[in-house]
Amino acid sequence: MKFCLECQRSFSAPDWRCPHCGHMPTERNGFLTFAPALAAQNDGFNPKFFQLMAEVEPANFWFVSRNRILGDALRKHIAVPPAKVLEIGCGTGFVLSGVRAVFPQASLSASDIYTEGLGYAARRVPDAFLFQMDALHIPYRDEFDLVGAFDVLEHIEDDGAVLDQLWQACKAGGNVVLTVPQHRWLWSRMDDFAHHKRRYTRDELVQKLERAGFRIEYATSFISLLLPLMLATRLLRKPGGTEMEDQMDAAGLNIGKVTNALLSMVMAVERGLIRIGLRMPMGGSLLVIARKPVAASND
Repeated sequence: MKFCLECQRSFSAPDWRCPHCGHMPTERNGFLTFAPALAAQNDGFNPKFFQLMAEVEPANFWFVSRNRILGDALRKHIAVPPAKVLEIGCGTGFVLSGVRAVFPQASLSASDIYTEGLGYAARRVPDAFLFQMDALHIPYRDEFDLVGAFDVLEHIEDDGAVLDQLWQACKAGGNVVLTVPQHRWLWSRMDDFAHHKRRYTRDELVQKLERAGFRIEYATSFISLLLPLMLATRLLRKPGGTEMEDQMDAAGLNIGKVTNALLSMVMAVERGLIRIGLRMPMGGSLLVIARKPVAASND
């Protein structure tokens, strides 16, 4: 069901004009905007970074490895292929394109708080419905079989409220899939420039999901074999740098081709370990799949 953020009522209609109050979302850069005031802000984030990300993601070891590990987990732990999927915070659509590869028959929807990245996402996944919104106010109720947020939750102060919104948007029996940065002791200026509010512990994320009503189906760390290297780079990193350099550091983009190839090889080994069933206890990132119980209700 669609949900009007103006009058707080659910409805079914071919478009987004609310039959109860007549409200219709505006458009920005060709995309429906459900939080137009936020779309005009960037919280210090350089919109040109979307172009850089779109160019670098397909070859960068971190983004490629995350997509592959995520794809393996979706194939293995989502028993019934979802009919409807929503990704929160899709950025340039790199993960969304990976989800499309795993679930080619699914109806895909995806959002971001900024419209600047949605154009890139539209080129990567032309058949997806893309729109701008605030994750604290999702305009759906009981709509999706699978809701994903990949390295998004750590950017939002009230993450518990976001999990409540994921619960509302997810159908009973559906799944949510999350990836987040892990381990508070890995915090560095890279997290500052990425505008992170926190790095998670596994217990913290599990407890927040359970508090929202979800049941944990699967959890594993990843970027585990590279954890000593991650810690070393944080201890040895020099201060300073331009804004763009800092944002590139935050995304792990300031590495050469040889280093990228070596790190890709290490991550290929880690992916193999996870595929055979090993659940990594520690790592730079955390992947969790949870389910909304069949008997659950949004009422």
